[in-house]
Amino acid sequence: MTRPVTLFTGQWADLPFEEVARLAAGWGYDGLEIACSGDHLDPARGAVDDDYIRGKKETLERHGLQVFAISAHLQGQAVCDDPIDQRHRGILAPSVWGDGDPEGVRRRAADAVKDAARTAARLGVQTVVGFTGSAIWKYIAMFPPASADMVDAGYRDFAARWNPILDVFDDLGVRFAHEVHPSEIAYDHHSTVRALEAIGHRKAFGINWDPSHMVWQNIDPVQFMWDFQDRIYHVDCKDTKVRPRDGRRGVLGSHLPWGDHRRGWDFVSTGRGDVDWEDCFRMLNTIQYDGPISIEWEDAGMDRLRGAPEALAYVRSQLLDPPTASFDSAFSATN
Repeated sequence: MTRPVTLFTGQWADLPFEEVARLAAGWGYDGLEIACSGDHLDPARGAVDDDYIRGKKETLERHGLQVFAISAHLQGQAVCDDPIDQRHRGILAPSVWGDGDPEGVRRRAADAVKDAARTAARLGVQTVVGFTGSAIWKYIAMFPPASADMVDAGYRDFAARWNPILDVFDDLGVRFAHEVHPSEIAYDHHSTVRALEAIGHRKAFGINWDPSHMVWQNIDPVQFMWDFQDRIYHVDCKDTKVRPRDGRRGVLGSHLPWGDHRRGWDFVSTGRGDVDWEDCFRMLNTIQYDGPISIEWEDAGMDRLRGAPEALAYVRSQLLDPPTASFDSAFSATN
């Protein structure tokens, strides 16, 4: 059961889709997790245009690549976020940003995520990976004090905005895999529990497991996988390096840019950080996850043209096929 290893194209959206496919194939990737950004995938066109879908499939086939998931991270972020501001204008297509009116942006972002589900179905893909945004992330510091009612309202807002989106996913037989991540409605164990409770544990909503966001929060990514094993719909591999504590570096990053040596942690190329990948992949076998392993390559201190093939080689070296029989079965007297 050797799992396919794919490359997430979000960090490559500055390059044409054809070029990213060529690079990934040349490095030996099995497929792509295609981001709905750049010219890689337009969910509005993909939802209705047969020729557009055919063209994407032909590009993948030409390079011997498969697609198991698409990404609507940027669109999903704007569904629940409050405030909506210039940060969102920088990541959203003009058709989603529109005039910038916050509620209009949220509504158009929700429509774009629905179109991502339609595009996925037309590509023959079962999983859309993404963010949800959050109306209550702004309360994370808990001062000025945020009441329990304010937090509860945030989860009600999430359910009210995402249930209609998930209705479309259900109708199409597609699943949404939420990347548990700071700034989202679910960013750690307990917030994930609350998010699932808010939508009644409906099956259309699951998890994109990415340990890099857990390591710097001191969350055990392997335990997280075990706790939510029936909801692990997709896996992204990104690594995090936590720097030695010097009495100055904090986990919140100090508003310092990626790669700044004063930061308490940074995302690094898979295999160069603090994630115990062997332990993680053993747990994937334990919970019988049989989907792709997608490398989300981010490292502010390394050239991506070196990092992406190196990360692929590392992940393949750590993946373990489960045994067909227990090792101690050899001791049986019946053998």
